Amino acid sequence: MRERHRNMSASLPFLTTRTLTVPVEFFDGLRRATRQQTPPVSLDVVRDAGFAAGQALFDHFSAWLADRSEQGPDHLLDERFPVLLRDYFFELGWGLVRLSPLSDAVMVVDASNWGEADADGGGCPVSTGLFAGFFGRLADAPISVLEVTDDSADDGQCRFLLGSVDVLGYVWEAMERGIPYERAAASA
Repeated sequence: MRERHRNMSASLPFLTTRTLTVPVEFFDGLRRATRQQTPPVSLDVVRDAGFAAGQALFDHFSAWLADRSEQGPDHLLDERFPVLLRDYFFELGWGLVRLSPLSDAVMVVDASNWGEADADGGGCPVSTGLFAGFFGRLADAPISVLEVTDDSADDGQCRFLLGSVDVLGYVWEAMERGIPYERAAASA
């Protein structure tokens, strides 16, 4: 069996890292399991797991690009990167992502039909960590990710802010004072 896996990997160049697919119900189960623990498991633990997965996912994304004869993620043209990122996450079954600038220092990732998003408003802690790990590898620097999904968002929707640790720290502090994140990001 292991030999067959090796041969299959050799014929599919983008399968250089081991990946697996789980049903979206995994996230509901993870939420329930973390809430049922006494004391409840900190969401930081879940985000940390997402972070580690995001760093590995970056390698998978790089191989996926190479399989499509695209340049590596750090050499893609700015207009190609968002399109390929959208295609990649959609192909993996996560949903649709749209990357856009919010300000000179903050990017937004809007995720729709997102696998982790739930109707209970439990947030997307795995995705928060996943994007921090993924984009941190891309930037070759720590990237902070803040989920800012509005309570009135449609089912399956998540919104994340991406920026440097200092910038998103500033945005977070401003939000705690009641300043909308859009305004805080514009002044960061």
